[in-house]
Amino acid sequence: MISRFARTFIILVIALSALAMLGFFHAPTRYYVDPWTDRLFGEAQPGSESHTGAQDSKNKFPIPINGVEGGVIMEKLGNETAKAALGRATWKLLHTMTLRYPEDPSNDERAALNSYFHLLSRLYPCGECATEFQALLKKFPPQTSSRRAASLWLCAVHNTVNHRLHKPEFDCAHLDDEYDCGCGDTPINSVPAGEVDPMDLETDPSKDQVTGADLIKGGR
Repeated sequence: MISRFARTFIILVIALSALAMLGFFHAPTRYYVDPWTDRLFGEAQPGSESHTGAQDSKNKFPIPINGVEGGVIMEKLGNETAKAALGRATWKLLHTMTLRYPEDPSNDERAALNSYFHLLSRLYPCGECATEFQALLKKFPPQTSSRRAASLWLCAVHNTVNHRLHKPEFDCAHLDDEYDCGCGDTPINSVPAGEVDPMDLETDPSKDQVTGADLIKGGR
């Protein structure tokens, strides 16, 4: 006859074996917290959606980048020669970037360009210039619906700065000639396949085709 101790021991062994088998066939899901974003990530159970990829790909707009909003980080730049050289190099970078921006950008690409301009307004090495750029971004939010919209928006902002500095305005219709990188891209003043023709009276070329917001016009 089995003693009470032996019976208890056998029941305990059976219970532990059952738990071990359950854990073997159903591995626990392990998640961790990203210290930078406070979001969950890790290993999901087979057949379930990951917390990092699958759900994010379904979002209409990507997750915002931390640090985009805030004040100017850099101090005043007292060297006028360095300030002028920095300005010329930065305008060349920005104009070339918008002239190579996609014609039909995705939501992620639009968010990336918008974030880039706002991060630049915080990190630009000339503090007083960055302060002015932040004010311009508030008055004229970046237009990112297409290459044409982005490049003409930037040209208008550039001309706003030129007006304050009593410099001649730049002809926005000839951006491709001034900032030609030799990349062989389609000029912004041409009408590629699928692009809205300015002579099409059924559409309003002065409006952003995605948001309906007014576009900043480039003059001659």
